[in-house]
Amino acid sequence: MKNIQYVGIAIFLMGLLAFSVIPFIGDYRLEEEIVRENVKEIHQEQLLEVLSPMYGQTYTSNFRFIGDFNDRFSTHNEDLKERQEWDNVIWDDYAFVLTKASSLGPVNERPYFFLLISVVLAVIGGLMYILPLYRHEPDGIKNDGIYFSSMKSRGLLGIITGTYLIVFYIILYWFPAYLTNLVLMVDPLSMALSGNPASQWFLYGFIYTLAILVMGIRMFRKYKGNAYQTIRTASVMFFQLAFAFMLPEILVLLNMPWHDFKNIWPLDYSFFFEYRIDGMVSSGALGMFMLIWGIILIVVGVPLFTYFYGKRWYCSWVCGCGGLAETLGDPYRQLSDKSLKAWKVERYLVHGVLVFAVVMTAMTIANYFMEFGLLGNATDQVHSIYGFMIGSMFAGVIGTGFYPFMGNRVWCRFGCPLAAYLGIVQRFKSRFRITTNGGQCISCGNCSTYCEMGIDVRWYAQRGQNIVRASCVGCGVCSAVCPRGVLKLENGEESGRVSDMPIIIGNKSITVKN
Repeated sequence: MKNIQYVGIAIFLMGLLAFSVIPFIGDYRLEEEIVRENVKEIHQEQLLEVLSPMYGQTYTSNFRFIGDFNDRFSTHNEDLKERQEWDNVIWDDYAFVLTKASSLGPVNERPYFFLLISVVLAVIGGLMYILPLYRHEPDGIKNDGIYFSSMKSRGLLGIITGTYLIVFYIILYWFPAYLTNLVLMVDPLSMALSGNPASQWFLYGFIYTLAILVMGIRMFRKYKGNAYQTIRTASVMFFQLAFAFMLPEILVLLNMPWHDFKNIWPLDYSFFFEYRIDGMVSSGALGMFMLIWGIILIVVGVPLFTYFYGKRWYCSWVCGCGGLAETLGDPYRQLSDKSLKAWKVERYLVHGVLVFAVVMTAMTIANYFMEFGLLGNATDQVHSIYGFMIGSMFAGVIGTGFYPFMGNRVWCRFGCPLAAYLGIVQRFKSRFRITTNGGQCISCGNCSTYCEMGIDVRWYAQRGQNIVRASCVGCGVCSAVCPRGVLKLENGEESGRVSDMPIIIGNKSITVKN
């Protein structure tokens, strides 16, 4: 079996290498007709003249093509700004769409072949490594030397992996033109699902979904015999594949707005933006259902489900961010900081993001109904700041790229506004808690080691104190790894939910009453 795993690693690395090299192969040539077909009519006259020196030239790499385009495009805009001709400045970014349309490379001609030798090969290699895992081991997970792994304990392999993820996310969000070939190889899939050519976001959704599915199989192997973990993993795999990836693309095929029915404001921070509201309102009965459904989830769904089941119903069973963290990020869950300092930072930061999202949404709704007479275009600036700082930098680059450095729930702990909203309900008005039996605890530390949310579970277990924390996502791994059955996830009556025992913070003792 070890030999099969070694072959699997080799195949995976071959696929990853191909995936990393594919963006840099092929030629590019821009023609006047390409500009006319891919540029908005209001910008055509300007860009047809600005880009005319590029027509007919063959560029042997995307670096040269994109570099020449950016030089001419930026120079044109800077000249307009210097002359104070702000109405003529082109704010749209055409680098990606024109680079993709100008591709002459082999990826454009044989997309399935390149998809096969990169993504499919990596998936096959990953499965060859995963399927033999834990084959001859008894059920149950132990604290079995994870801190001695170069990949799982901030060693060299972990640093390389984290750096790769960070670089990929930066290019995806802000320099997608360099990923043109990767997008081209999934074009046929996008056309089949939505009837539209692929964008960088379709590529991302495709890879994101595959990562959850493949690493979900690893979770089945790792937690074999644990029904809760098996069903929970199957749930996040299903919701990601069906609701986050397939269904939104099918809606586009039916000329409906792209919509993820399981995404909830304020995580779906653009839900109340003008273009989203107008898109749903103008899409007939189904569009109105999208709008009403989204509002019901916010006002009724979140409080109701969280009251009965805690935030685990969403964060560990439905959410795509949580799904990736629980599958792809599972090998890094032990890296979460359990210190009191981290807890303090977490509380201020995550609730600060929630306040930011609420204020931004209030401004947006007020401005929408006042026809932008109150704040003008100020909301656009706020949207851009939030989108860059929170939606892209925090949720994407840091949230996933930092798995090998800070654990798998960095975004969920410190940045997700919906997690903050759910956590407030869970902490103060919910039936959910993790009960402990202090008399059985042997202080092995497995529970704290594997807590992805940075909770020192052992501290509570030693005292027989119920764990009622806003940050807990109810993943149940602390219970799964406990060798004595000390911990149990429960949804009991609200009374008795918080123990009468003191919670010690620093040098102060605070007694929590029911």
